[in-house]
Amino acid sequence: MDNRRYAKTHEWVLVEGATATVGISDHAQDALGDITFVELPKAGTELTQNKECGVIESVKAASDLYSPVNGKVIEVNDALETAPEAINSDPYGNGWLFKVDLAGDGGVSALMDGEAYAAFLESEA
Repeated sequence: MDNRRYAKTHEWVLVEGATATVGISDHAQDALGDITFVELPKAGTELTQNKECGVIESVKAASDLYSPVNGKVIEVNDALETAPEAINSDPYGNGWLFKVDLAGDGGVSALMDGEAYAAFLESEA
């Protein structure tokens, strides 16, 4: 988990070259409860950091999904259409949401590392 970066809206980013894989944090999936539906951006969509790009619904609530980076969606985790609960069981693995071709650094440098995110969660409690 130490190689991920985090947004204050609880999305994580794993950067590999010019591609960023995006998901939601364990904290976020725990707060949402059992996830029942996800609406993700379509491949080819241009994303802007901190702007809405989808919705996650759970038994407790519906929550907007925000893009933690700037770039173009190149792949979406289609398995979540029929098995959104993968986000609950494996938020950092099979529960990833989408992949983005970053525009430059994509704003990744503005995101928190794992230690800073942990401190942020403490401050919110």
